[in-house]
Amino acid sequence: MSNLTTKEIEAKLKYIEDPNDPFLKECEQDHRKTVQTIVKRWFKQYEQKEHLINEFERMSIYENQLRKQGYKHIAGIDEVGRGPLAGPVVAACVILPEDFVLLGLTDSKKISEQKREEFFEVIQEKALDIGIGFASAEEIDQWNIYEATKIAMKRSLNDLKIYKPDYLLIDAMKLSINIPEKSIVKGDANSISIAASSIVAKVTRDRYMKKLSEKYPHYGFENHMGYGTKHHLDALKIYGVTKEHRKSFTPVKNILLNPNGDKHGTE
Repeated sequence: MSNLTTKEIEAKLKYIEDPNDPFLKECEQDHRKTVQTIVKRWFKQYEQKEHLINEFERMSIYENQLRKQGYKHIAGIDEVGRGPLAGPVVAACVILPEDFVLLGLTDSKKISEQKREEFFEVIQEKALDIGIGFASAEEIDQWNIYEATKIAMKRSLNDLKIYKPDYLLIDAMKLSINIPEKSIVKGDANSISIAASSIVAKVTRDRYMKKLSEKYPHYGFENHMGYGTKHHLDALKIYGVTKEHRKSFTPVKNILLNPNGDKHGTE
């Protein structure tokens, strides 16, 4: 052991996964501070990975139970964009293979934008099937946000290209169609299928809003994705309401009811 440099020890530890590995035990007995630092780092990374594995297993409980009952094509459905003042509500429907593993997968709101993009690519590559559904601002105004969310979810289901699901896991909603379903509160943090659909829906909607910001550069859609930030509310007062705004939502409605404000006009 003493004839190995700290860099050589660090390189060897990268390939060790068992905390009872004899070489790791030797490293624990090494008196060099640098080696002790490397060993502590190894155990920290090991504990973090074990936590992610345990979380992934916990979030796979619904899927595993359903597969034991004979269901094969289990679809997770989730949406993003209920709260914003502008843009569509977007839903995704994702069917994952039985051997799917993506450690760290969880509610899209808890993951950084960079990590969401990374996870999005993995899901796109490994999912058995993916469907996307939009409900426009106009439809939200026509039907209300709850009903528009159901419309987007049903469209995401109908957008599947390869498989017809035999069971649906849905985030806190019920579609009441001719497919068995389960509504799960905080489903994106309790089911890997719903979490995957949450990632797909979030990335899809964010990309849509960033593209929309090119058409309406004054509103800052690329930064707040349509939510009612100060920048957005100020822009509404100055530049008015676009066709992408939800006119039934109170802040937008107030602008429309105040035609003598300082906005330049509406579109």
